[in-house]
Amino acid sequence: MANDSLKAQADPLRPHETVPAKMPRAPHEALPALACDTHSHVFGPYDAFAFATPSSYPPPLAPAATYLEMLDTVGAGRGVLVQPAPYGIDNAALVAALRAGQGRIRGVAVTREDVSDATLESLDASGVRALRFNEMPSPQTGKPFAGSVGVDTALALASRIRALGWHAQVWARCADVPAIAERLGKAGLPVVFEHMTCFDPALGVKHHHFANVLALLREGRIAVKLALCRVSKLVPDYDDLRPFHDRLVEANPQQLVWGSDWPFVRMDDQAPDVGALLDTFQRWVDDPALRQAILVENPARIYRFEE
Repeated sequence: MANDSLKAQADPLRPHETVPAKMPRAPHEALPALACDTHSHVFGPYDAFAFATPSSYPPPLAPAATYLEMLDTVGAGRGVLVQPAPYGIDNAALVAALRAGQGRIRGVAVTREDVSDATLESLDASGVRALRFNEMPSPQTGKPFAGSVGVDTALALASRIRALGWHAQVWARCADVPAIAERLGKAGLPVVFEHMTCFDPALGVKHHHFANVLALLREGRIAVKLALCRVSKLVPDYDDLRPFHDRLVEANPQQLVWGSDWPFVRMDDQAPDVGALLDTFQRWVDDPALRQAILVENPARIYRFEE
């Protein structure tokens, strides 16, 4: 029995030493009704939802109840949960959180090409509206994150994704966005890129990589999540990102949504506050109609909240 206890404590798939999820303050200005944070994650409880693969970062404890408390604190009536890499293709924690949200939450799951039709239909019934594909290498290894699934799988699943009315969500480097958008577009898949397409702010707004993103956005060929914290280290105001943010909004506000990235894994003392992130967004986007589009109308359309 003692050996079993020691084994459980050492099991990297059931972490016992976790980082508490950083809880926010309320934003200074109230959000519009049914505002949506389109990019957060749930982790745990680990006795119920063990990881599928050992985590490459200290895992937070951020179960569904804590996540819903975060949304309530900032005044977000809706949210979208994204499957994190350590859970691999085991979407159980995600699905449990979707059910706990009682229609308030939509999900972005991860699967492989051998997933059954029954599993896809079950995910859809739970509120999943997209699959996540990761082309961003791990900063620790330079290789794909353990548990991640690449765009090749999106192409293999394209007909089944289309049949469900889902889209592909992709985390990739800015330089790779045009090629990925081209491949997914030819397969008939709408695509949402995470983290403002992960451009390098040091290159400036006129660099051709970012210019290509703006062109795709203007043409409506991609959608983009306005999530700041993976692109800049200038917490809390992210002043270096304001010119890029402005140009994305100018290019096509109907193809933008907002996301926090809570609970901010691998960020340590660079982790922002969700309330402060919303203050930044509302300071930079001061037109009520644009706020309504980005925070409410676009996510309602893209994630099919009205169904």
